[in-house]
Amino acid sequence: MMELCLLLIGLLAALGIVVYAGHMWQGRKPTQAEEPQSPPRPADGSCCGRHAVCERRSLLAGVQPKAEYYDDEELDAYRGTSSNAYTDEQTEAFREVLYTMREDDVPGWVRSLELRGIALPDALKPEVILIVEELRTTDAQQQKNS
Repeated sequence: MMELCLLLIGLLAALGIVVYAGHMWQGRKPTQAEEPQSPPRPADGSCCGRHAVCERRSLLAGVQPKAEYYDDEELDAYRGTSSNAYTDEQTEAFREVLYTMREDDVPGWVRSLELRGIALPDALKPEVILIVEELRTTDAQQQKNS
């Protein structure tokens, strides 16, 4: 009987560890009260003066009027291709560019692709979103600490 109790306690502890690890892996989502506030925008709609923060708030913000290249001129060949029509090899070309740039260049790169009429492959969208969310979290922590 004692062995059965110890076994149940051990299983409950293991289940707790798995749930905790899953929670940590997904990342804690802030509650509404904890969400970082957007910097105030001037009445004329221009940038708030915290340019790096403004750019990261939206991947497709109209802050960048013309396309900037990130040593990715070869991706122009995919102009007009639908995001779900890429082959694995074509997706890998995008992935190579993504993972050879600095993480804080990713939002600008995605805007550049959009301005150039190049759709990001569907297979890469979760990876890009993860990187941008990580940047936003870092920005929010830096704002909170300053």
